[in-house]
Amino acid sequence: MKTFLALYMGSDTPTDPSSVSEETMNKGMAAWGQWMTDHAAAVVDHGGPLGKTKKAAPGGVSDIRNRVAGYVIVRAQSHEAAAALFENHPHFAIFPGDSVEIMERLPIPGQE
Repeated sequence: MKTFLALYMGSDTPTDPSSVSEETMNKGMAAWGQWMTDHAAAVVDHGGPLGKTKKAAPGGVSDIRNRVAGYVIVRAQSHEAAAALFENHPHFAIFPGDSVEIMERLPIPGQE
């Protein structure tokens, strides 16, 4: 089994959480909970939503904005199988999220 980091991506224009109706919130959270239950065997780390971003670089630390809204870590036989777990995910099927980006966690060179 391989391990994958899945990033829940927001849109270029952030959505104010208070603009999501209570009905949509309830429907989305129920669907998300069902997704987690249905994929419990694949989920390594439930992850969660993410807050504001700080960037540390040679020039110092600054506040920035990116589109990453949350994450989860899963295991699957292949990259394709990991991506298939997120087809029609509530993040974008119900909530106003843009997409889920899935990438394989690779071994650290020299520590294989």
